Amino acid sequence: MNFKRGGAQLRNLLGLRVDPVAVAFRTEPPADVPHVGTPVPAGCEYWRFAAEGQVFFTRAADHHNCPIGAHTHGIDLPAETARELEGLIGTMAQLQYIRMEEIPTIPQRHQPFGVAIYAPLTATPVDPDVVIVQGNPKQVMLLTEAVHAAGLHYDTAAQLRPTCAIVPTATEAGRASLSLGCIGNRVYTGLADNELYIAIPGARLNAILEKLEAIVAANRTLEEFHQQRKGQTASPR
Repeated sequence: MNFKRGGAQLRNLLGLRVDPVAVAFRTEPPADVPHVGTPVPAGCEYWRFAAEGQVFFTRAADHHNCPIGAHTHGIDLPAETARELEGLIGTMAQLQYIRMEEIPTIPQRHQPFGVAIYAPLTATPVDPDVVIVQGNPKQVMLLTEAVHAAGLHYDTAAQLRPTCAIVPTATEAGRASLSLGCIGNRVYTGLADNELYIAIPGARLNAILEKLEAIVAANRTLEEFHQQRKGQTASPR
């Protein structure tokens, strides 16, 4: 697939504010892709870097500052960081943000973690395992309708926190997954208050794009129909 063309098509058809992000998991990075450099406080901040145009890879240690993100990505944590994760989860439970019985249900990658390669979809150097699209509810509505039209399995409800759990849902379960974004993700990525995410298995992107153009055109026609009907049948105030 031509991901440069596909990424541009996805952004243009939906009118997205930022580029969709491609994430790929490999044992080793491509020779011409640089290491991210300085680790960040939260793994989802790497999504922001990629959406802004950067192409890079991370190793497991680059995710140790984000124990919850490391958990969803199947990264083994050093003992000190593992204790930090336990403490963070305990704090969340005390704040009544999460229940302890929820922890085992959080999606998690089970394949060994080598490197993660991040890029805007238009510049991905490898086939992505997951494509993360951020948009407003109408944009995500259109993409979800295309997912359905392509016959792809998808979660019928938005996943709860953490936001990064949509990655293993796409890669492990092969389903499209919706997230409203958690507060940590919104702080580190700058996700707007009116935006959310949908994660798509990379292998199914082409099938979805084949449906998206028709879905967008159909919605434009139906919007005109409903606007006309609304004007004709509007009740006086």
